[in-house]
This record gives sequence, C-alpha cells and structure tokens, in this order.
Amino acid sequence: MNKKFYYSLLAMFVCIAAYSQDVITISGKVTDKKSKAISNASVYLLNTNHAVLSDANGNFNIKNITVGDYTISISALGYAVASENLHITKGANTSFNFQLADEAGQLDAVVVSAEKKEENVQNIPVSISTLTSKNIDDYRLWNNKDITAIVPNLYAGNPGDGRNVISIRGITSSSYDPAVTTYIDGVNQFTLDTYIPQLFDVERIEVLRGPQGTLYGRNAMGGVINIITKQPTNKTDGFAEIDEGNYGEQRYSAGIRTPLVKDKLFFGASFLYEGLNGYYFNDYTNSKFDKQHSIGGNYYLKYLASAKWALTLNVKHMANRNYGSFPLAGSAQQAFSDPYHLDQNAVALLVDNTINSSLSVNYTGDHFNFSSQTAYQANYRYYATPIDGDFSPADAVSIINNYGNKWNNVKVVTQEFKFSSPASSASPLKWTAGTYLFYQNTPNKQATHFGRDAALVGSPDSNYAIINTTKAKSLGAAVYAQATYAANKQTDIILGLRYDYQYSKEEVLGEYQPDASPTPIFQTQPDTTGHASYSAFSPMLSIAFHPVQNTNLYATYSRGYRTGGLTQLGADPSQPPLYSYKPEYSNNFEIGIKNTFFQNKVRANLSFFYTTITNAQVPTLILPSAITITKNAGGLTSKGVDAELSATPLKGLEATYNFGYTNAKYTTLKLSSNGSETDLAGNHQIFTPDVTSMLALQYGIAVNQVQSVKIIVRGEWMYLGKEYFDLANTISQASYNLLNARVGIATKQFELMFWARNITDVKYISYAYDFGAVHLGNPKTYGVTLKAMF
Repeated sequence: MNKKFYYSLLAMFVCIAAYSQDVITISGKVTDKKSKAISNASVYLLNTNHAVLSDANGNFNIKNITVGDYTISISALGYAVASENLHITKGANTSFNFQLADEAGQLDAVVVSAEKKEENVQNIPVSISTLTSKNIDDYRLWNNKDITAIVPNLYAGNPGDGRNVISIRGITSSSYDPAVTTYIDGVNQFTLDTYIPQLFDVERIEVLRGPQGTLYGRNAMGGVINIITKQPTNKTDGFAEIDEGNYGEQRYSAGIRTPLVKDKLFFGASFLYEGLNGYYFNDYTNSKFDKQHSIGGNYYLKYLASAKWALTLNVKHMANRNYGSFPLAGSAQQAFSDPYHLDQNAVALLVDNTINSSLSVNYTGDHFNFSSQTAYQANYRYYATPIDGDFSPADAVSIINNYGNKWNNVKVVTQEFKFSSPASSASPLKWTAGTYLFYQNTPNKQATHFGRDAALVGSPDSNYAIINTTKAKSLGAAVYAQATYAANKQTDIILGLRYDYQYSKEEVLGEYQPDASPTPIFQTQPDTTGHASYSAFSPMLSIAFHPVQNTNLYATYSRGYRTGGLTQLGADPSQPPLYSYKPEYSNNFEIGIKNTFFQNKVRANLSFFYTTITNAQVPTLILPSAITITKNAGGLTSKGVDAELSATPLKGLEATYNFGYTNAKYTTLKLSSNGSETDLAGNHQIFTPDVTSMLALQYGIAVNQVQSVKIIVRGEWMYLGKEYFDLANTISQASYNLLNARVGIATKQFELMFWARNITDVKYISYAYDFGAVHLGNPKTYGVTLKAMF
C-alpha cells in the first residue's frame, strides 16, 4: 500500500509539472500607421506580471504564457494607448502585430483598476471618470481638489488648512469620516488627516461616482477617488519640472524609474516641493497671512520573484507648514467687501506630517490571482502656537493642541487579502473576493483658551482654558465578493455583497485650568469611557447589455455607507460627549450608456441617477472649541444626470465637455438648538452646486514633425451653479464662471508652458462654516512651467 501511495503521489507531481510546462510565447511587432517600427513601446497583459518593451525593430516576446483569454495594452510616447482582447489556444498562431495611432488623432483606450481588476473603462457598468497622466498635465492638476467640475457633479473645497471636503452627486463629507473615500495605490486613505492631496508623478486618476460599498466598504457612499502613481518597470525614464507663479508660488518636482536588475528588481522615486507666499493679508500684523510650503516624496522598490510572484514596497510622505491655516472672513459680506484681507491677532504655524507605507504581494496563477496589501498610515498635526478661534483682533478665544507627539497623532493599520479569477480564464464567470481589516488609534488633546476679551463670546470668566482629552480607538473587519456572469455575448450580470463590522471605543476627560495655575484645578468632565459597534451590508446588482461593439448600456443598484462613531468632548457642557451616532446609508439606482465612435475618435457617456440617504449624519461645529458634534438627524434624496464627451474631431484638436446636474434636498431634517427644534425639510444639501460644467479645448500645431515640435494652445471654461454651505441655506454662492488658459511649446523631451487660472479674477465662496466664516476661492494666478523628460 505504501508503494502504491508513493507512486500515486509521484504521478500527481509529474502531472502538475507537465501542466505547468504547458506554456507558450506571445510575440509580435508594434508599428505606427505607416508600418514604421516603434521602439520602447510598453506591452502589458492586464492582471498579470507580464510586461515587456519592444526592441529597436518594434518586436516583442512575452514568455511563459498559459493558454486562455487575455487583454493586452500597448502604449508608447506620442501615440494613443491601444488595447485588444487575445484568445490564445495551444497550436494556434501566437504572433500579433499592433499599429498605434498618433495621439493627436485618436483617444486613448483607458485601462482602469476601479473594480479591483484591470479592464477597459468603457466596459465597466459604473459611472467612472478617468484622467490620464497627460490629462493631469493639460489641466495643470496639482491637488485633488482641482478636479472640481472636471468630473461631473464633483465639488471639492477646503477652509485653507489643506483638508479637502469632497462632494459627489450631493453626497458630501461632513466630519473626519469622508463620504467620498480616496485610495492611493490601493491604500484606503482613512480620514481627512491621513491622506496626501498633492498630485505629483501620477499615472492616472479614476473617479467612481455613486455608492461603491461592495468593493470599497466604509465611507464610499458617495463614490471613490482612486489615484495611481507611476511605478518602475524595465524602462529607465524620469522627469524634472519647475513651476513659478505670482503670489510667490513655487513648485519643483522630479522623478526617476529604473531597473536595478533587469526583469527582477526595480526602483522608483519622485520628489515635490511647493511654496506660496499667501493669497491673504493680515491687517492686524500688516503681513501676509497664509504663507506655506510642503515637501514630499514617493518611493518604490519592486521585486519580480518570478513570472507569477511580485513584491512591491511603497513609502510616501508629506510635510506641510502653513503660517495661516484658516484664512477666514467673519461673514460673506466682509469677504466680498474686502477680499483676501483678514484681521486676526493670533497667527499660528500649522505643522502637518503624514507618512503612508505599504507592502504588496501579488500572485498571478493559472487557477486564481491573489494579492495581499499591508499598509500603515500616520498623521501628526498640531499648531506650534495658539491659533485664533474668534477670527478677529480680540483676545477672546484661541485653540491650543501642541501637547507633544503623544497627542493628535493619528495611526492606522490596514490589511487586505484579495482573490480573483485568473487573467487567462475563458469562463463566462469572472469573480473577485476578499477580506479587509483595520485598526485606528486617534489620541486627541485640545484646549480652548478664553482670553481677556472672553466676554465678547459670552464667557462668564476670562484668562482660563478648558482642556479636552479624547482617546479613540476603532477596529473592524469586512468580507466581500463580486462576480460577473456573461449570460451571452451581449449580456452580463454582475452581483456583489459585502459585510462590514466596526467596534469603536472612546475615553474622554475635561479639565479647567486658569492661566495663573500651572496645572488644571478641577474636572469639567470626569474620565468616562464609551463604546459602540456597527455593521453594514452593501449589496450591488447590475445588468449590462452590449447591443453592438463599443456600446454598453447598463442598469445598476448599489449601496454604500459612512461609518458611525462617538462624539468628542467639547467646551460646551450642553453637548454631552460619547453620543453614539449610527452609520449613514446611501442607496443608488442608475441607468447609463457608454459609447465609442469613429475608431476611438469620439467617446460619449451618459448616466441618470436617483439616490436616497437614510440616517443622514448631520454635523454641528461647536464653538469656540472647534469640535464637530454629529447626529443622525434626517434623510436626503439626490437625483440628476452625468454627461461626458471627448473627441479628436481634427488632427491636433482635442475637445472635452463634462456636465453634471444634481438636485439634492433633505426629505427630513430636524436640528436641535437651545432647547428648541428646527424643521429644515426641503432644504438643499451643502457643498453641492446644482450644475457643474467644464469645457476644454486644446490644439497642437505641428512646427517640426521630425523633431516632434508643436505649439499648444488650450482654453478651459468652468461653470458652477448655485451652492449652499449651511443646512439652514442662509449662506450661499450664486452661479459663476472661471476661465483658464495654457499656451506653450512642446517636444517629446521638453515643455515650456505659460498658464493662467481664474483669468477674470472672479471672487467666489469656496468654503464656509455654518456659523458664518467664509473662505474665498483662489484669485487670478498665472505662471510658467518648464518640464524635461527622459
């Protein structure tokens, strides 16, 4: 029996070895439309580790490929990206020739990873806007808030402290837990504190509109912004860029990507410095107010252990310094009557240090693909000196939180394991499944100081501080699965489900400390602990129909949620701490159509949506301690339309128009204040323009085709409709137009561009608090960009 067993075991290993050796080589040639060879073209099989470069004659070979169905992507500098489906069978022809069109006459075939696998964006039954690295340069996007209106029904703004509040289709962030979540290189940027908004050396940006709870989980109830930076390959390339503008604006960036060991070990690094003398002037100090600078980097080390296994280590960091992080006028009237002028007696330096790191392991197999990503995020954010809390010359209120790095230092650890069907699968069923784990530690200590003029804000005493300490910890887990079944050649059915669980615990302490005392003399809130747990199911169902090639109709239902939590401790004793608020849910119904016409010269996408929000989390900013109290106080309905049109009607002419309309109103909304209740049902959602519109036209005039020299002229027109900034709808911004322009000369190696933004110097509210303080959008800016590429 033992011999039979060993013989059987040996036979099994021989069969496995024989199967693993049943591989082929894909070969081919990359040329232009005139059959001229293109060297250094990138040839990549999606959802695998197989990527090669074409040689001097345009030839390439991809070895160790198993039979099956693949999608191949081909890209080269100066040419439109192309992708094709390949059906590989044993004994059949495995040599393919690809012709690339000039980028001036055809749109890119855009590949995204929005559904946690790589595929052509036009084939996905979800509303997705994509921005390639070329688009990012053309629009001059330096921060993710700059994508306002470029993505239909998206608005982003901040009060000047660098933390962007983003709204998509009327679903907006109202606390440190965003309603639109951001992923950078696969890592969930957990809160408004821990993510890096600056954009540099970015490969592409994908914006998924509507709830994405099934694959992305917590805080994806409005959508997902998926940012992918450039990774190193076998090709050595890089860039250096210098930007100079008015208001002392400076931006210097550089990057390099190269193989350390060909086909095995790769390294990439990029760097950023940006500085600004400030848009605002402080009349109290007779000096610039919001002078700031940032230094950051992004580093990659990638090891290709074999054709199936890859390990990637990534580290990002950003250090921000801002000498006036809240450039706020006391009211809209004050902001417009004396724009970009303030009168604050306390000017603090904001120190904001963020680090994000991750280790990814990817396996691409014959039976399944597997990935593991372990990530760590940390943000240490504090004011080096007290910051003005009354936004006036009075010594009434200031905020203190510089208590050492034990406090106000957020740390997050996440782990995701994902399995999916193999890239070569010819089965009509394609699937993705995984699990997600996280741990978050948020120790917060902040004092509200009442100075000699405290009576102006109603304080019965002066020269004292209320010190509030909150120790918050959360942990959670999720499991998810999504599958696509091709019922026939024209119809796909997509079904998904996710379950999330979260446990939160908070410990709070309130103390009273007079200025004359070195330590607190009594407690305003005894040391108290609270905890809560939450769970959520996030299903999705979609039916996609492809009546003809390059047309995709779909109908989708999806659900998302924003996590619940416990309120912090504030200086107002009428607002008790540790109040548990429930998760907020969004249910979205959507129909849409995606089209590509005239050999990828025109792309037109249209979608209609209807979204309901239940258990709406309504924030209230408690002054003067600047603590946000969140309660479930209403329901909301949002409906509208997204439209995107891109075209290259003439060689060298690129036209893009994106339009969004949103009607988002509260069906129920009851707020409590001073013992009474106010019914605000029927009011508009905040941070949601009713219309977003962006038209961009760019024309490249060839000057020397041999040297690839061309003159580029670009103009942009942005229109934003009426927008409200408080739930009572008393603070609003009327519709307005912004004009941007860019002109210069470009070759394959160099660019010299002159640019201007908000050319007509329109004054508009970018952000406002419900107590009336207003932050204006940036004034007219202009400058020059010099970029070298190799």
